[in-house]
Amino acid sequence: MRYLAENPKAERSDEIWLLSHKPVYTQGQAGKSEHVLNPGKIPVVQIDRGGQVTYHGPGQLVAYLLINVRRRTLGVRTLVEMIESAMVAALTEFGISADTRPKAPGVYVKDAKIGALGLRIKNGWSYHGLSLNVKMDLTPFDRINPCGFENLAVTQVANFAAEDNFLLQKASKVLCNNLLVELGYQEYYQELIIS
Repeated sequence: MRYLAENPKAERSDEIWLLSHKPVYTQGQAGKSEHVLNPGKIPVVQIDRGGQVTYHGPGQLVAYLLINVRRRTLGVRTLVEMIESAMVAALTEFGISADTRPKAPGVYVKDAKIGALGLRIKNGWSYHGLSLNVKMDLTPFDRINPCGFENLAVTQVANFAAEDNFLLQKASKVLCNNLLVELGYQEYYQELIIS
């Protein structure tokens, strides 16, 4: 994505990339080493997104957004609010009441963080994106100060949703559709196909 933002083509369409990472801590540009408490065997990777340190791992949905913010005349704050709104709307579809905080980007259920985000804008394109904890091992978050906050609790969709072997796939569909709606597109995933 960084290459595509560094070498932009005006005719390129906006893109959303959905994936789940192997265990990794990512330290954003504003990241302070003291927020990485005890990474153990999980690698810590310095990256060029905004924000502090977070954890990515299996069962967490990551959505990278390659968006032409210049063409759309979007400011960073507006894009952040759109991403947060999409996460809140997606969680509502799972019966989860979530909200945002003015000075702590991301999405929260009560006092626990369920979704994080970090962006970079280059040459009028956004890259990096968001992570939504769906059905994962949350213990690696205990080894960091998530997003730079001491003792910040984290949670996940599986703590509130009925047991489901396809929860990550369903969350992918629901989140992607809500991102598309927030960005002014029609829903893309009309039917969930599970093989």
